[in-house]
Amino acid sequence: MPEALISLAYLTALLTSLACMLVIDHRFELFVFRSPLRAAAVVLAGLMLFLAWDFGGIALGIFFQGPGPYMTGIMLAPELPLEEIVFLTFLCHLTMVLVLGAQRVLAHRRSRWAD
Repeated sequence: MPEALISLAYLTALLTSLACMLVIDHRFELFVFRSPLRAAAVVLAGLMLFLAWDFGGIALGIFFQGPGPYMTGIMLAPELPLEEIVFLTFLCHLTMVLVLGAQRVLAHRRSRWAD
């Protein structure tokens, strides 16, 4: 496989995973497709929190960009690759889909037990 394609592997996997979560979200209208502005605010708040955590870890020398053939090499800040932003966005979206999906399932089960 050409080296240029290998360097896009991780980013492609992250974007594919994010797209799949958006399909699930759309199907069940859990988060983004239920309230887009609120979802954007929640994801942005989560992203800022995780970026603050990352920058703290980078400043302490705990987090660093290791070499790897699967990364694009695009750095947004020292020791902060592009893939980290995409991963954190995916993580925030995934968490909200799981939480809201679980709430819906539990509410449905409760209503079935009440009948």
